[in-house]
Amino acid sequence: MKKSLRLMLVGMLLVLAMSACSGGGNAGNSGDAGNTGNTANEGAGNAGGGSQGSQEITVWAWDPNFNIAALNLAKERYEAKHPDVKVNIVEYAQEDIVQKLNTGLNSGTTKGLPNIVLIEDYRAQNFLQAYPDAFRDMTGAIKAEDFAEYKIGPTSSNSKQYGVPFDSGATGLYVRTDYLEQAGYTVDDLTNIDWNKYIEIGKKIKETTGKDMLTQDPNDLGLIRVMAQSAGTWYLKEDGKTPNLADNPVIKEALETYKAMFDANIVKMNSDWSQFLAAFNNGDVATVPTGNWITPSVKAEASQSGNWAVVPTPKLANSAGSVNASSLGGSSWYVMNLDGQNAAANFLAETFGSDSEFYSELLEKIGAIGSLKAASSGAAYDKADEFFGGQKIYADFAKWTAEVPKVNYGLHTYAIEDILVIEIQNYLNGKDVDSVIRDAQAQAESQLQ
Repeated sequence: MKKSLRLMLVGMLLVLAMSACSGGGNAGNSGDAGNTGNTANEGAGNAGGGSQGSQEITVWAWDPNFNIAALNLAKERYEAKHPDVKVNIVEYAQEDIVQKLNTGLNSGTTKGLPNIVLIEDYRAQNFLQAYPDAFRDMTGAIKAEDFAEYKIGPTSSNSKQYGVPFDSGATGLYVRTDYLEQAGYTVDDLTNIDWNKYIEIGKKIKETTGKDMLTQDPNDLGLIRVMAQSAGTWYLKEDGKTPNLADNPVIKEALETYKAMFDANIVKMNSDWSQFLAAFNNGDVATVPTGNWITPSVKAEASQSGNWAVVPTPKLANSAGSVNASSLGGSSWYVMNLDGQNAAANFLAETFGSDSEFYSELLEKIGAIGSLKAASSGAAYDKADEFFGGQKIYADFAKWTAEVPKVNYGLHTYAIEDILVIEIQNYLNGKDVDSVIRDAQAQAESQLQ
């Protein structure tokens, strides 16, 4: 009996030892920095990890009604095909994600970081250049040419494609057609115009209806970004590092145009997001120039159905390269170089990276317009929207997405805007524009070099 017992114990120990060895590549252990060298054992083509048992992918994103909702749809589709993979979705505010990424990567440990993270396009180059080894090269997993061209610059570095482009930030001019008619205008009168014409029409609408043309928070320079990108330029030179303000005629015209709106008394001031939404939901403004992601918020006021249309974004009047298309916001997905990265890469490749049917579902269920070119040919994009008078607004946005000029957002978009916010207040209060951009340039050179 003693001999039999010893044999049984030896057998049990052998089974336990073999089980422990086979569990070393578990993708659920995404926070273990010491296991990053085991990723080669997953096999680049073995995305589902069927031979390794259950795997887990952790994804960080913000905005429950947009990004998180999109992730849940992607998770549902992917897990149906890959039952051995579990996708864990964690919601954080965007600022918290930025802080957590910087804290973790600065510390030299990846413990606690996700397999996949959503990063705003304006911030992407900061991470890709500061932490070049932290993110997986996705060049072989997706085809960059399958996405809108303007999304590739922010998501790539050193000729490698790191990000999987997601939502289109393509802008449009949302217009109250009833206010236009009261002032003697039609939608055609606002189609493919410049900002000077926009201001002229805005003054007539204000005179006739008492409604302001738009709402603005002077501390949010999104409209300046829209004007700059429409002309294919940015706050920085092509290197993405050198400030480009004082000798940039596009930035100068953008500031002059912005001030002209305030001088014309057609701007309703707001100080936060809720006031921004209330301005058009309450019927206080005639237009909303912004990204297409605002569509669900515009449609939230059902009583206004049939009184809205969307036309191309106005362009700068005197900048020859300016077009009636631009972008505002937008973000993309990144796989981190952690244990489990192959499964994470395949999850993105099969969903956000290539699945046009998935993008049609995103549009139908949450109103999200993606930047995957093939998606724009889906039936969902060709549907008329009665809220917008039967206009096929999603087909229009898909067209405008392809026309957005490509620019290099670089490393310092928000740092420069911190400087510009103060200088623009001085400009609105009487400081001349040349002094404004010259002083902003000097401050940027001093702080960012």
